[in-house]
Amino acid sequence: MRLLLLLFVLVVGWATASAQVPTATWNTDLAGALQQAKATNKPVLAVFSGSDWCKPCIMLKQEVFDQAEFQRYAQNRFVLARFDFPRSKKNKLPAAQMKANEEAAALLNKEGSFPLVVLLSPEGKVLAKTGYRPGGAAAYDAYLTQLLAKK
Repeated sequence: MRLLLLLFVLVVGWATASAQVPTATWNTDLAGALQQAKATNKPVLAVFSGSDWCKPCIMLKQEVFDQAEFQRYAQNRFVLARFDFPRSKKNKLPAAQMKANEEAAALLNKEGSFPLVVLLSPEGKVLAKTGYRPGGAAAYDAYLTQLLAKK
């Protein structure tokens, strides 16, 4: 009976903790992200990814961006923006979104690097560029904090 009670308490505790983590909202428009950044005085964290073909992009999303720890970290620190370049027909983006992604890439990812994470000031100045780093959300959060501290 004690084991069942303990198991119940653990499951309820986990469910409650999971429910309290807000899901990060990712902008898909650079101008909108910069406008929000100016209004909130937060830097933009812009991500360029190939969600269905780039293994490091997929790993970065799964190991960092999809994690509750990153969501809590980013919530009050960044305006998030994602620009995806899928290759599979089943993941094809609407033409307007592809155009917006290509325009963002023309400004921030001329090299065509994937994944690319760009930190921007609210005014749009590039503060740092990076990519995938192993170690999970905690290590990535610490790395982003370090990058911003240098600016």
